[in-house]
Parts: sequence; C-alpha cells; structure tokens
Amino acid sequence: MVKRLEDLLILAQKKAKKTISVAAAHDKEVLEAVTEAVSLGIVNAILVGNEEKIKSIASKEGFLLEDIEIIDETDDKRAAFKAVELVALGKAHFIMKGMLNTADLLKAVLNKEFNLKRAEILSHVMVYEVPTYHKLIMLTDGGMVPYPELKDKIQIIKNAVNAAHALEISNPKVAPICAVELVNPSMQATIDASVLSQMNKRGQIKGCTIDGPLALDNAISKEAAKHKGIVSEVAGDADILLVPNIESGNFLGKALTYFAKAENAGIILGAKCPVVLVSRADSSRSKLYSIALGSLLGE
Repeated sequence: MVKRLEDLLILAQKKAKKTISVAAAHDKEVLEAVTEAVSLGIVNAILVGNEEKIKSIASKEGFLLEDIEIIDETDDKRAAFKAVELVALGKAHFIMKGMLNTADLLKAVLNKEFNLKRAEILSHVMVYEVPTYHKLIMLTDGGMVPYPELKDKIQIIKNAVNAAHALEISNPKVAPICAVELVNPSMQATIDASVLSQMNKRGQIKGCTIDGPLALDNAISKEAAKHKGIVSEVAGDADILLVPNIESGNFLGKALTYFAKAENAGIILGAKCPVVLVSRADSSRSKLYSIALGSLLGE
C-alpha cells in the first residue's frame, strides 16, 4: 500500500516501463518532470510540441533529452491531436497535458477517430499527501463533471477505486462528502450518498467500502466522528473523498494545496488511457508524481 507520494516513484520503477506522449511539451515544469521520470526509469517519453522551444528550455535548465523522441509541432491543437494519435497507434500508453488548454487536449482524447472513450464519463482524481493526515487521500471529482447525478457518481467512484487499487489499496474507503452526516430530503447529495452506500452493501459497486453521507470532519477525523456518535468503517479513515460538485472539489483541493501545503498528483480516468493533468501552477514534483501515477494505470 502506497502511503506517501514518494512511494509512487518506487512502485512505478518496479513495474513494466510505459511510454508517455506529452502534448505541447514546451513548458519548463513539464520538461523537468518528464526528463526526471525518464532518468528514474519510470517511463519512455515522446514530446510533441515546439521543438525549438523544447530544446531551448532544456539547454537553459540542463534537462537531458538524449533518450527522448521529439515530434515538432508548433500548433498546440495539432500537438494534442498527434499526442493522442500516438496512443491510438499503440506507440504510447498514456498522455500528459503540457502548455495548452485542457479543453483542447480532451477534445482530441474524445475524438471518435481514436476510439479512446471507454466509460460514459471521464473524471478527475487527485491524490494528496497532507501533512496532518495519516495516509494519502484521494479527491474526486473537482475537475471534470460539474454537477454529477447519481449515475455519474457511480462511475466517478469506479474510476477512483481503480486508481486506489493501482496504489495497492485493496479495499479503499469511500466517503461521499456532504454538508451534514444525516440524510436530508432537501439535500440531494445526502440522498445520493445513502443510495451509493446501499448499492455498495448489495454488491452493486465493488472493490471498496462506501459509507455516507459524511461531513468532511467525520470522514477524516475519528475524534469528530466519535463526538457525533457516528459508528462507521469509513469515518476518520477515508481513502477517497467523493464531492457533490465541481466547485466543492475545486475549493477543497486548492485549500489542501495552499492552506495545508499538501503535495499532489492528478489524473483523468475513464478513457482507454490515463490523462496526466494537474494545474499549470503545480510544481514539477507534482507533475512527476502524476506521471508515476499514470504509468501505474496505463495499459
């Protein structure tokens, strides 16, 4: 079981080496992360982007490109298309977003010509190492599905559970987060949480343990759960936080990063290959962890 993000690198080094294609790779932090991942033996890499800029950045920063293929493409949208095409042709196992808009990359990923769509929806999973929490914690979905309905939440959970299994968490504990820990007919998120929990108990959602609704404090603090008289396998020990909408996930994720100084890794799941996607503001280290996560999930 991976308990720290550094352990991601060690685990990825033990697995078969995958090839990553990077769309619009002319970005300092992206190049730093990719070249380090290559030097650590985690991945082989194909950089698609402005070759002149890529080589200029690498020369200035001392990044080694000897073992990395570069495909010159100065147009970002075409770079996204070519990076995804490499996966469709079997030349790469997963994709990473470089210096381009997320929408342009996802448009290429969902292009019917490539046939990469697998699940009904794509969802974003973030993995955080929070100094005040006793293990890694995953957050979903603060980046893809704006207002998920119950059927969407089922798939979002399945995607996150797949990621947890890749981290060798055999039975991840899923907490559907709500404002309160009791079912309230006026609050749809609490109803969805209750249904998801029941579906899990009846074997309709497998590979995890789901219990909710839980408020955030109850999900991550045994003391808070005990104070409120909550008896739950998940309370105080959650592996996955399922948020009710994209705003709450976005706010919580950025709070973890900026207030709690959490390190993170981010990925989009639901396609036939993972898509490494973190904020442009995230560090090269975060991007490196995301590449390692992608390599564990890439087919």
